[in-house]
Amino acid sequence: MKVVKVAEAKNNLSRILAFVRRGGRVRILDRDTPVADLVPVQAGEGPDDDDRILASLEKDGVLRRGEPGPLPREIFRPGPPDRRASVRKALIDERRGSR
Repeated sequence: MKVVKVAEAKNNLSRILAFVRRGGRVRILDRDTPVADLVPVQAGEGPDDDDRILASLEKDGVLRRGEPGPLPREIFRPGPPDRRASVRKALIDERRGSR
């Protein structure tokens, strides 16, 4: 596996992609920390396969696809109030009162 830093990857992206297309693998480092691996896409991986895989999972009962169109408005309603805030406040009040 070839290892390159972010700056080198930015400056030589076309060359690196050509290397990966030929089957090479590249690890990208940001300040000596690995942040990404570039690997060739396997044959049969692509957007068309996603639909085929989802259809298979749906047929097996593993998932159910959502309806097309806009999302229901109730998804965007705020959730319940943060109950931890009142517990936290009660604990702080209790501690201050016992001093």
